[in-house]
Amino acid sequence: MIPVTEAFEATAGKPECGCPLCRLYKKLQEDELDIILGASMMEPDIRIKTNEQGFCLTHYNMMLGRRRMLGMGLMMESHLAEVEKKLRGPAVLGDRRASALNALGRLECDCYVCGRIEKNLAAMVSTAVLLWDSDYNGFRKLFEKQPWFCMPHYRAMLEYASKKLSKKSYHPFYDAAYAIQERYLKELSGDVSWFCKKFDYRYDEEPWYNSKDSVKRAIRFLGGSFGEEDNGK
Repeated sequence: MIPVTEAFEATAGKPECGCPLCRLYKKLQEDELDIILGASMMEPDIRIKTNEQGFCLTHYNMMLGRRRMLGMGLMMESHLAEVEKKLRGPAVLGDRRASALNALGRLECDCYVCGRIEKNLAAMVSTAVLLWDSDYNGFRKLFEKQPWFCMPHYRAMLEYASKKLSKKSYHPFYDAAYAIQERYLKELSGDVSWFCKKFDYRYDEEPWYNSKDSVKRAIRFLGGSFGEEDNGK
């Protein structure tokens, strides 16, 4: 409950800080990358998983940015050995080529860090919904102060709530979350529309108002900011 509450407190009333669940995602991401490049890198159970799963391109690049090259080299050495096995295909009866293609296809869609983050974030999404339901420490008021949720995390909250909350609780939760999204979407749409008009010479002398970064904000709203490097916001 503590990290969830802290994230919601940090973004309450601050549109520039974005979605509180994106904030939690980025914290989980930073922690997982630090762990995997630290002492955990040599733990046998973790190495088995990283050898098998590998990482997505985003997390490969983030790990490279930390410049812990020996750790990266050791992981690449053992992971490439696993990739070689998949490349050859399992040594069993049947179509070895098809087995190899299936194994390589699964590898492209897998990432050890993504899997860890998704598991932990799912628990935080459920915690946020249950905190709202119980109104623990006045969480509902904190929830209502959120400027917006990115659409992926908005959907994740509603999906969890629809399965776990009673109908009596789910409907007001949906309405509370929807009101936040509706308000921000109206504002954002207006900013993007004004941004486009500013490229018309007839509006050349008009001020930009709050539209200069509206396209970037729209992308964060629609897709989330959990793939961005943490800039302190």
